[in-house]
Amino acid sequence: MSCARITRRAVLASAAALASGALVLTGCGGDGGGSGSGTGASDTRRITDATGRAVAVPAAPRRVVALSEPTLDAALALGVEPVGTTAGRGQQGVSTYLADQAAGAEVIATVAEADLEKLAALQPDLILLDETTAVKNEVDKLAAIAPTVVTAKLNEDWKEAFTATADALNHKAAAEKWLDGFAADVAATGKKLGANAGAVTSVVRWQNGAPSVVGRGVNHVGATLTALGLDRPADQRGTGTGHSEPVSLEKLSTIDGDWLFFGVLGTRADGEKAYAEARQVANFSQLRAERDGHVVVVEGSAWNSAGGPLAARIVLADLTAALAS
Repeated sequence: MSCARITRRAVLASAAALASGALVLTGCGGDGGGSGSGTGASDTRRITDATGRAVAVPAAPRRVVALSEPTLDAALALGVEPVGTTAGRGQQGVSTYLADQAAGAEVIATVAEADLEKLAALQPDLILLDETTAVKNEVDKLAAIAPTVVTAKLNEDWKEAFTATADALNHKAAAEKWLDGFAADVAATGKKLGANAGAVTSVVRWQNGAPSVVGRGVNHVGATLTALGLDRPADQRGTGTGHSEPVSLEKLSTIDGDWLFFGVLGTRADGEKAYAEARQVANFSQLRAERDGHVVVVEGSAWNSAGGPLAARIVLADLTAALAS
C-alpha cells in the first residue's frame, strides 16, 4: 500500500487512527518527513513553533502547503510556491494580489476550514499555518499528514510571523535581508511626507453598504502606518477586537481623517465600484477626506487580508504614492 493511500485514510479516521497514521508516515518519509517527502533523518531540522511544539521539518522542503494568507504571502516572498494553499478572505481563489505568483497552487482551504483529503493527496512534506485561520484547531490531523508548523499566534507582529515562516522554510537569512530593505524604504518614504507627516490616516473596507475598520495593531497595515509616523482616527488606534470591525452609517464620521484608504476584499477595480456606491451614502460627502479629494482606492485584497511581506510592499507603495512629496 502506498504512503499516499495511507495518508488519505488517516485524515478520515478517528483521532486514535490519525496518531497511528503519523507513525506510518514517518516510516515512509523519514524522520519528521511527510508523505512523499523523500527526506531522511539527516535532511531534517528541528524547530519550535508558535505553540511550543517541537517539529522536525525538511531542511529543503519541496512540497509546501500554506493554509493561511500570511504563510502563503511569506512563502512567495521567499521564492517558494506552495503546491496547495488557501482561498483569500472573502474570495473564491487565492487573494487577488497573489494570484499570479501562486498560479500553480491548488486551493484546498479557506480561512474557515481545509479539505484534508485534498490536502493529503498533494503529498506535502511541510504544512504551514498560523492562528489567522480556523484550521489551527486541526493541527493534530494535519501533523498526521506531514510536519506541521504554526508560525504565529493571532495578532502577532507581521515581521515576526514572516521570520518564523522563513525559519520553517530554512530561508531565515533571506527574510532578514528582505526586512532590512523594507525598513530602508519605509525610512525613505517617511522623509518625503512633508505636509503629510503625522497625518490622520483612516483605513476601511467597504462591504454590504457600510464600512468596517481594518489595519489596527501590528499587522502589515498598522505597523507600516506607525513606522511612517502617521496617526489614526481615535477608533482605529490600539489593537482591534477582530480582523475587521463594522461601523454603522450613523457613526460614519468616526472613519474620517486627513486621508482615507478605501478598499474591498478584491481588486482595486472592485474598490472603485464600491467607492462609487459609498459616495451615494448620506453624509459620505461630508467627510473631510472626501471633500479634500483624499480618498485613495486601494487593492483591498492586499490591504484587508491577513497579509505578509508582499502585502506590506503594496501598502507602502500606495502610501508613498499618495502621501510622499
